[in-house]
Amino acid sequence: MKENILVVGSSGQIGTELVLELRKSYGNMNVIASDIRDSSDEIMSSGPFEILNIMDKDELFRIVKKHQISQVYLLAAILSANAEKNIDFSWQLNMTSLFNVLNLAKENIIKKVFWPSSIAVFGPTTPQIKTPQYTITEPNTVYGISKLAGERWCEYYFEKFNVDVRSIRYPGLIGWKSQPGGGTTDYAVEIFHKAIKDKEYTCFLNSKTTLPMMYMPDAIRATKEIMEAPLSEIKIRSSYNLAGISFSPEEISNEINKHIDSFKIDYNVDFRQKIADSWPKSIDDSVAQEHWNWQTQYDLKRMTEEMMINLKNKYKLASNE
Repeated sequence: MKENILVVGSSGQIGTELVLELRKSYGNMNVIASDIRDSSDEIMSSGPFEILNIMDKDELFRIVKKHQISQVYLLAAILSANAEKNIDFSWQLNMTSLFNVLNLAKENIIKKVFWPSSIAVFGPTTPQIKTPQYTITEPNTVYGISKLAGERWCEYYFEKFNVDVRSIRYPGLIGWKSQPGGGTTDYAVEIFHKAIKDKEYTCFLNSKTTLPMMYMPDAIRATKEIMEAPLSEIKIRSSYNLAGISFSPEEISNEINKHIDSFKIDYNVDFRQKIADSWPKSIDDSVAQEHWNWQTQYDLKRMTEEMMINLKNKYKLASNE
């Protein structure tokens, strides 16, 4: 059966790369990108695109029917740092968008849903080292509270209405194709841009703040793999832990110094430090490994090498245009 896929939030950090990978697998015309604003030139020129306010359920329904959508990847969200600045709207967007999609699946209008959760569901009382799949979840951020609520609703819709919803708890995500989207782990993307352009970076977290991160190709592969896994392998319908690489600003800075020896980092800690301190330092994703054979491929060294090569080429091309 032909799959028609809708990606909601195609202009964001994940959507920018996920749409292109899905189009490689399912065909350009079968993957419909959507966002409240235009996406990248590559997305806009390679396949269908729809302007969509995901909080408008009637508009969502129209687009789903128009393109005969069978799967929805719901990536639209206000991330951790930005959510703290706009509490009401962040809660409204993060929750209304999920209900709009889950209710279409409940009515069997769409067949399968991907919704991302986050390490933000954990909080200060969660064990911080090798945080297990089943553990204390007492988040103290707007984003984390909305993601924890979303996990419970996903499981509820699966149990009560047999909705095939699948989810992973993303760690901090690092990619070179788009700018970061307002999260607490953004420093790990910004630092590469600043290293190449300015040879220096002022970090908003302290030097020893260790957080779980993941290079975008691993995150995209995990997203596709959980959606393509047989129904019988997906035994958790709240969200799966996903681990990548854990490192601190000091450690990533030292790795960048191997490529740009004149690079310097300093620190000006802000409100995001308190958010970071409430999150795990490392994640145990052995359940995802066991259930659907998940495996991380990138370590800090390999990720840094690829980020430096790709961003240097990107800036070189931009300066030649």
